[in-house]
Amino acid sequence: MFQNSERSRGRPRSFDERDALEKATRVFRSKGYDGVTIDDLVAGMGVGRPSLYSVFGDKRTIFLRALRAYAEAKGARAAKALFSPPTLRDALAGFLRNAVETATEEGSAPGCLLVCVAPLVDDTEVRQFLQDAVAAGLALVERRFCDGIDAGEVPPDFPVATRASQVLDLGRGLTMRAQMGTPRKTLLRDAEEAADLVLLSRSGNAVQDR
Repeated sequence: MFQNSERSRGRPRSFDERDALEKATRVFRSKGYDGVTIDDLVAGMGVGRPSLYSVFGDKRTIFLRALRAYAEAKGARAAKALFSPPTLRDALAGFLRNAVETATEEGSAPGCLLVCVAPLVDDTEVRQFLQDAVAAGLALVERRFCDGIDAGEVPPDFPVATRASQVLDLGRGLTMRAQMGTPRKTLLRDAEEAADLVLLSRSGNAVQDR
């Protein structure tokens, strides 16, 4: 999208597109979508106005590109956090810690482009993208719970769909608290406790490792 496949003429680009999009993400996280101007993007991305329009497009297009790149990177980290640990409990804790770490990463405004900025954008394509991202996240967590059932870590009747939704809700809650200024140390501690909470059985007892 808005990328030239051939550049046989003119000076080579003095910027890296991926790096420029990461910088655009920081601008949108800091000011929100409506608060960002083209001048903000020119300054924040380190790209001249003519190059910005010819390579990236207008503000909406830049936001969509940044959102997709951000979601892809965040999704990859979330999947690694979920499927690298050998136990289900550690996988859930890792998933929630990753949400905290993403929301409190150094050099960016606290929060998350997907959770704190994009939902406020009145755009059909953005809303559809968010719906698809949530569905993909749910499927990922459900798959990890199913792996836990296969491994005997939770019983066969464990409420996978309900608990997967709760995990995503907990991740969003931690992210919003980060945006409101809750210390990272506190959020990381709460992420650990939330993982234990999700694994409570219907009777209120913790599911035992098997």
